[in-house]
Amino acid sequence: MNKTELIAAAAESSGMTKKDTERVLNAAIDTIISALTQGEKVQISGFGSFETKHREARTGRNPHTRESIEIPATRIPAFKASKALKDTVAK
Repeated sequence: MNKTELIAAAAESSGMTKKDTERVLNAAIDTIISALTQGEKVQISGFGSFETKHREARTGRNPHTRESIEIPATRIPAFKASKALKDTVAK
């Protein structure tokens, strides 16, 4: 399912228009991105939590030249599914 299909399905189940549903979805995504950018954790009960994790600097290898390269430390987004979501999907 892509974003357009998600918007259509959510609009149908909620009774809202596709335009309104798209605005709500985009606002939710933008809010989550903004919170993660500020280093906050976003928890949605029954769904899961979004947070950022620190990835240490490491030495990598260019697969074409086999040359060693330094990969800098960075923050990456991470999602952890809630127990309720895991249980529902497992059934």
